[in-house]
Amino acid sequence: MHSVDYFRTHFVSYLEEKVLTKEPKNLYEPITYILGLGGKRLRPVLTLMTAEIFNAEYTKALDAALAIEVFHNFSLVHDDIMDDAPLRRGMTSVHEKWNINTGILSGDAMLINAYQLFENYESETFRSLAQLFTKTAIEVCEGQQYDMDFETRDDVTIPEYLKMIDYKTAVLVGAAMKMGGIIAKASEDDQNRIYDFGRNLGIAFQLQDDYLDAFGDPETFGKQVGGDIIENKKTYLYLKALELGTKSQVRELTDLYSIQPNDVSHKIDTVKEVFLDTGAVLDAKEAILNYTRRAFKVLEELNITSENKNVLKEFGESLMQREV
Repeated sequence: MHSVDYFRTHFVSYLEEKVLTKEPKNLYEPITYILGLGGKRLRPVLTLMTAEIFNAEYTKALDAALAIEVFHNFSLVHDDIMDDAPLRRGMTSVHEKWNINTGILSGDAMLINAYQLFENYESETFRSLAQLFTKTAIEVCEGQQYDMDFETRDDVTIPEYLKMIDYKTAVLVGAAMKMGGIIAKASEDDQNRIYDFGRNLGIAFQLQDDYLDAFGDPETFGKQVGGDIIENKKTYLYLKALELGTKSQVRELTDLYSIQPNDVSHKIDTVKEVFLDTGAVLDAKEAILNYTRRAFKVLEELNITSENKNVLKEFGESLMQREV
């Protein structure tokens, strides 16, 4: 079994070989820019890893892995426009570096390019990959809409929030892994199990991301720390603080989420104090652990070697210990 770093290195080489700037440059330069900003390459690595875990040559999964990465970055380009985010992975976001219209059009081209990559597979595999991708893509859009709706709602529940991050983030992690299974021609049961593993890990990953958005190191996080607080996003931390806080803490938190002060650093610091004092941070960490455990429980049912189960478990554990 190859290492995560091995898969990442070979995937990046393949990406650089396939994603080239061509005419018109104003369409394709933003694409090569966003795809060249790095990142963890989590989803494509999972596609390659899963293909090998199910005894296929990982190189057969490179096009599906690239499709997943292109789609993921397409969603980031459009998300940054909707969030008016100045940074992506510590660098200027696409719409800030070029303009909003360019960001929209280049993003559209990325979505189409992602679909094109599935054409490199034989008909039955193409059909399975395309069906999964279509289902996943619309769920990601639904998740983004829920996310935007929640910004103006005062009655968001934790189950609603978990559904939103499931659709917006987790289903793509599950799909990335299931694509590896499809290409390796794993049984349908194992394809669904590896999807569930990825999906639960994806929810844990997003809850961890929410935590790091507030409490991460700005030098390593790659995004504006406190961005969710500035945008008044009803994250798990916020919703738990409302549930666990005293009347005065709840009032302070809702007041802060109803304004956009000039001194955003004060708002961020005060909200973080409330998150800590109410116990919301401890609860969030427990939720991250619970979803990670759910993912690991699925591994028990997979028809793969014990060695490969341990590889997946170690990968999941490494994700939960990250600080970026």
